Amino acid sequence: MNPYARNYYQSVSVHGGVANADPHTMVQMLMDGALERMSIARGCIERGERKRQAALLHSSVLIIGELRGSLNLTEGGPLAQNLSDLYEYMIRRLTLANSRGDAAIVTEVSRLLEEIRSAWIAIGPEVRKSARMPAPAPVNVAVGGRQASV
Repeated sequence: MNPYARNYYQSVSVHGGVANADPHTMVQMLMDGALERMSIARGCIERGERKRQAALLHSSVLIIGELRGSLNLTEGGPLAQNLSDLYEYMIRRLTLANSRGDAAIVTEVSRLLEEIRSAWIAIGPEVRKSARMPAPAPVNVAVGGRQASV
């Protein structure tokens, strides 16, 4: 397959996946994208491709920032706050990795994100199950001779 066709196919595949994805799957896709970029960036560091390394790590930082921004700190309580702090740590570490050209730091962040991703995948079936539960249908009752929906 020629590179143009491959890139087009990947673009259509990703956009189609996003259009049909539930929120849980979209978060997983973001994590996958960040992990892929960090993996490629490690290779760039080893080969001395600074410009591409910088672009990939910048993209990873943006994705992790989006993951952090999607957290509901009000309803998520301490777990969401801890995850927010961990995402912030990852962003700082990737910024340092980029300035130093340090593949070991990128590996550290990748491992952290892989742990979060594994937990995210593990809760997927339960999240999807609860999302499919329909809201209870309103019940009509007579109150004082009048109909009311509850």
